[in-house]
Amino acid sequence: MTQNSTQLVATPGQTIGPFYGYALPYEKDSQLVHRAHAGSIRLHGVVYDGQGTPIPDALLEIWQADESGVISRETGSLVRDNHTFTGFGRVAVDNEGHYTFTTVNPGATQEGKAPFISLVVFARGLLNKLHTRIYLPEDTEALANDPLLSSLTQERRKTLVATREANGDLYFDIRLQGENETVFLSYPGA
Repeated sequence: MTQNSTQLVATPGQTIGPFYGYALPYEKDSQLVHRAHAGSIRLHGVVYDGQGTPIPDALLEIWQADESGVISRETGSLVRDNHTFTGFGRVAVDNEGHYTFTTVNPGATQEGKAPFISLVVFARGLLNKLHTRIYLPEDTEALANDPLLSSLTQERRKTLVATREANGDLYFDIRLQGENETVFLSYPGA
């Protein structure tokens, strides 16, 4: 039986690369704030494939609000002056799939909302980029009330919540497939 639909869907994008040196990488691409910035944290983890093997050539981008929950409207995301917070960062993983951003804990953009960091994954073999979120682990009430998290099972919800390390940093692994696959989001047209 054929289903008639008028909904248009995006066609697959190009697989990642090639990238040209004038745009990628750029100086301090993973440094949203300087490490000496009060409240700076390290957000890091590993990108794994479906076999549980680290991916050595993924590229990650993050967007986030500042510590007060303000979404930056500053221009110049590719320029790092150690003063302007643009809320954007980009990093290539190392040969063991590890990534690191220097950033701040995002604040809630609205009272009672769970703060999160938006993350996009580009990797060899992916026809389209993958979108996901990284939630902070502390505000359990906000996490329980978050519409996205509350629509997931407990096991799937865990894949979107980072782990707070003893020094205040955040650890978040990304699993593209398989057991404990990270929940990825669909944004039609994105």
